[in-house]
Amino acid sequence: MLKWIVPWEFSWVLLACFVTTCVLYLRGSRRLPVAFGRKLAFWAGMAIIYLSLHTYLDYYAEHEFFMHRIQQLLLHHIAPLLIVTAYPATVLRAGLPLAWRVRLLLPLQRSWPWRAVGGVLLNPTVATLLFVAFILVWLIPSMQTLAMLDWRIYRFMNWSMLVSGFAYWSLVLDHRPHPPGRMTAGLRVLSPAVTMTPQIIAGAIVTFSKSDLYPIFEICGRAFTFNVLTGQLIGGVIIWVPSALVESIGGLMALRLWRGCRATAGCRAAAAPAFAAACGGDRRDRAGLNFAAAQWPAACGMAP
Repeated sequence: MLKWIVPWEFSWVLLACFVTTCVLYLRGSRRLPVAFGRKLAFWAGMAIIYLSLHTYLDYYAEHEFFMHRIQQLLLHHIAPLLIVTAYPATVLRAGLPLAWRVRLLLPLQRSWPWRAVGGVLLNPTVATLLFVAFILVWLIPSMQTLAMLDWRIYRFMNWSMLVSGFAYWSLVLDHRPHPPGRMTAGLRVLSPAVTMTPQIIAGAIVTFSKSDLYPIFEICGRAFTFNVLTGQLIGGVIIWVPSALVESIGGLMALRLWRGCRATAGCRAAAAPAFAAACGGDRRDRAGLNFAAAQWPAACGMAP
């Protein structure tokens, strides 16, 4: 049992990032009320990242093509989707000591390097292109060979999949309207349909190929003994079907968020007259504000 927990290739960087994130989330969740579903999504995503990169499962990802595709699916699609669904930014920020937030985090967020990197990575066009490009680039046989022969390129490949996944899903599942959200609501819903298309095509090419596209796994030594083309076929199907399914789920979640934003906007518009009348033009009128709050469910067509 211990064999499966011990890292195949130990990484201080990964361990430090993982432990720091977990500690901040634990501290933040004690200071802020966080729904159980959000906690479950966050910890499930973090567990997937750790299991994929820092346990013996990484050995199989380096020695069998279809296991490698499972690892990339987890890092690029499922783990970022789960963590972004938990909306952990506020909780992680609350986990920092107040002095660190004021003296370190706030100046960092206002610095031009931070704004420049965020502006590029979270640009909808750039994030979408990188999300697709990193999948296709690492499927090129020569690039796959380089990644498997050089541990530095291999780690860059895994981190590129993880970071591009976080950047993309944070845009698609942004619950804010546009602006300040970077993507329009319609584009959030349609974007997964666009990004899944080249993945489906690439998966079909790998699935129906009659030759071994990735002989590097033969050179490294395969983890299983069944037919090479069978493993490649399974890997192609993983690129094709589960990836498209996860992106379809992401699109449906974006659609649900869009409908929720529209319903909220309608509620606000409907409650505005009652709010204004109750406040009598003075927002400092506490009694008026309380009365307006009582009218909100009725204005929205909900039971008080």
